[in-house]
Amino acid sequence: MQQRMLDAVETIPGVTAVGLTDRMPLDGENMMNSALVFKDTTTDLRTSNTAADTVVENIPPAYFQAAGTALLAGRIFTWHEDANAPRVAVVNRIFARKVFASAGDALGRYFKMADGTRIQVVGIVEDGKYKTLAEDPQPAVFRPVLQSPASATWLVVRSNRDPQQKAAALESTLRALDEALPFTIRTWDRELDGALFATRVVTVSLGILGGLGAMLAVTGIFGMASYTVSKRRRELGIRIALGAQRREVLQAALKKPVQLLAFGSAVGLILGIAASKMLAFIAYQGTSRDPLVLAGVVTVMMLLGLLATWMPASRALGVDPLLLLREE
Repeated sequence: MQQRMLDAVETIPGVTAVGLTDRMPLDGENMMNSALVFKDTTTDLRTSNTAADTVVENIPPAYFQAAGTALLAGRIFTWHEDANAPRVAVVNRIFARKVFASAGDALGRYFKMADGTRIQVVGIVEDGKYKTLAEDPQPAVFRPVLQSPASATWLVVRSNRDPQQKAAALESTLRALDEALPFTIRTWDRELDGALFATRVVTVSLGILGGLGAMLAVTGIFGMASYTVSKRRRELGIRIALGAQRREVLQAALKKPVQLLAFGSAVGLILGIAASKMLAFIAYQGTSRDPLVLAGVVTVMMLLGLLATWMPASRALGVDPLLLLREE
């Protein structure tokens, strides 16, 4: 039935490639598609001797073209590699490095599954995202579906047609094979929206909290600067009366607040680097040491702090020095 579905979908106008897999892309922590693998030299197949805990997919030869996965070395298995042929697999680059030390040494080598089956590596493909978009690079093994059949079926269809037209053509084609066949059609954009939902919620929430934090910080800096300047108004009046330039008086008024602002920015930068590790775990393509983000945050907060500090000092210097000297 799986072969009939592949053949039928390939005939739909506009379909450029169709593949099949036994797991839904970006399916979260699905342990059913994970397996322990061992080096070929390992004879004691206990968990403690595992070479890698890897994602496993059982696919037909055209899957990589449909999924847009590039072949880096070797070849893709064929339909002739069935249950009667020697066991083969295509692995990703992370798997090759973990099990064979380097991608260049993996081609033609063997590894073992937990049941002792020896499998030869015939090809290496690029790394991908298999469970979540925010995951660390995961080792992956792709086996011929005829050697490892599975009842769960996900068709991956690449087409240059409009998604709505493609969905209607897919439904009519599959219904022609079996009117009672239960299936659902999902576009890749919809799958990505689902995979990114949690990240987007966290991003919006952190953005709102960050904005509130910035407002509180600016309010605190403004209050501190206003209080500091108010305590030095008489001193500032004396400096002006003795002929000090406005720039010199402004520097004297802002020196202490600016020092505190610089110290606070340094502490905030250190704490931000520590907190960004958690953000990198949550957010897709987030990194714990993004220089652009860190420099941008510090620069923006410094500018807001300087503005909040300059406003009360500038307002105080705009008052007549005689009024400042008469104040007690």
